[in-house]
Amino acid sequence: MVALDCPARLNIEPEILRSTFNQEPFGFTHSLSTLDILKFDNLQILAEKYAGINRDYYVAHSAKTPGTVFTSVPVAPFEPHEAMRRLNSGSYRVLLKRPEDYDPRFRDLLEDLFKQVAERLVGLVREDIARIEGGLLISSSATTTPFHFDPEVGFFSQIEGEKIYHLYSPSVVSEPELEAFYRSGRVSIAQVDLEGREPSREHVFPLGPGLGLHQPENAPHWVETRGSRSISYTMVFETRQMRARGRARAANYYLRRLSLRPPRPGANPTADAIKSEAMRAVLPVRRTLADINRKVRQARG
Repeated sequence: MVALDCPARLNIEPEILRSTFNQEPFGFTHSLSTLDILKFDNLQILAEKYAGINRDYYVAHSAKTPGTVFTSVPVAPFEPHEAMRRLNSGSYRVLLKRPEDYDPRFRDLLEDLFKQVAERLVGLVREDIARIEGGLLISSSATTTPFHFDPEVGFFSQIEGEKIYHLYSPSVVSEPELEAFYRSGRVSIAQVDLEGREPSREHVFPLGPGLGLHQPENAPHWVETRGSRSISYTMVFETRQMRARGRARAANYYLRRLSLRPPRPGANPTADAIKSEAMRAVLPVRRTLADINRKVRQARG
């Protein structure tokens, strides 16, 4: 284990965590903004290690509006360390995925933060986790990340600069919308429309250094940075139960196409288990066929 330069703490009230975990957003304070590894100059050095490893980073321009289709935002023609040098002269958003794979101190940070959450939640243990990873978001001032949701639980910490996080309850996303996403079996950005969402279900978090929030699974959100560059760190994870629920939703997608009205996951645990197991074999085949089809189209020009 490589020791961090100072303790990293998420200051979360146990009762709030237990009563609202993965159901509703809530805010908290933290000490991560004091960590040396999260200072901009050190992140610049870290970003250089990502050169040429496209799967582990994302560099894009700002969206024009919160309702912009996520995938329509132009990707910037720079590697992360190059975009970070241009933050003050352009409008860029840099995501460094899985920094724990590039610096062992981020592995220690990730495991420490998860331990702090698990200690406050009865029943959540490391063995139940199907995927856990960190992420670093470094952005220019006055940028917008458009409306979307992520198929994972998140604990988001603001490190430098100011950011306004517009986070909705996951209840504003309908089952058909969720099913359409989970049928692909991929862990990726989920596009949904901002228009028509229930305003009363929106939580607005003004974030600065030392402030953070809990983002439930499938909670849609959009984000804006303010008058200076922004640095954020996030810990996200999926449990095996969450993945099984996603497979059940994928099955419901196909049942709904047969004009059936399948119950939402949780209403019938036995049926959920049957649907999840059935889709366990189907989804990898669907992904393979989709990848083949994409490559064929690319080969045809």
